[in-house]
Amino acid sequence: MATDLLFLRDAYQRECEAIVVGVRDGAVVLDRTVFYYTGGGQPHDTGSIDGHAVVDVRKDGTEIVHHLVEGSPMPAVGATVRCEIDWERRHKLMRTHTAMHVLCGVIWNEWRVPVTGGNMEPLSARMDFEFDPLPEGFAARVEELVNEAILADHPIEVSFLPREIAVVDEALIRTKVSLIPETVSEVRVVDIVGLDKQADGGTHVNSTREVGAFRVVKTESKGKGNKRIRVEILDA
Repeated sequence: MATDLLFLRDAYQRECEAIVVGVRDGAVVLDRTVFYYTGGGQPHDTGSIDGHAVVDVRKDGTEIVHHLVEGSPMPAVGATVRCEIDWERRHKLMRTHTAMHVLCGVIWNEWRVPVTGGNMEPLSARMDFEFDPLPEGFAARVEELVNEAILADHPIEVSFLPREIAVVDEALIRTKVSLIPETVSEVRVVDIVGLDKQADGGTHVNSTREVGAFRVVKTESKGKGNKRIRVEILDA
């Protein structure tokens, strides 16, 4: 049974009731969840299920496995449980993830350079781009452009497209849609209106102004044609 991923349609939903459909060693599988699992460069949510701490969340096929803190009693299959995420952590990750999409959009629009990889923690992240070398004065310029885009208060919209439409959408220029398995019939698209549009399964804020302020911490060379940008997100 596939777990219903509530966060795909509402990243602001903080809690839900769910039915236990499976129990594993120290973990439970639910019919629905508000917990984001580790994937796409975004780490998993933390929080609680029936008051017991959730310490890891992973995807196993179409199921989401919630690992509870050691020693937690396991609910019975069929039981109804209460799920609640750590909202402060989730919101920081939402701000950070949206900031990374703003960064991708700015770099593509200014330099036509694609992203090659990335990872994030709450309010800090790194992204790699196909620069060789970085333009002179790059760090200050990209920081300026990203903060301008954040202050422009672009709305962020989520939609779902049939695969056959998504794979030919030229607006999805920074997403390797072709790498999505053939079994995926519907592609989730996150659109920072007027700036960036990507196939993406992560959580985001509703508008860029909610991100806060963006700062480039450092840039690094990770080899020919691969430059890393380390950033942090600050309160505005």
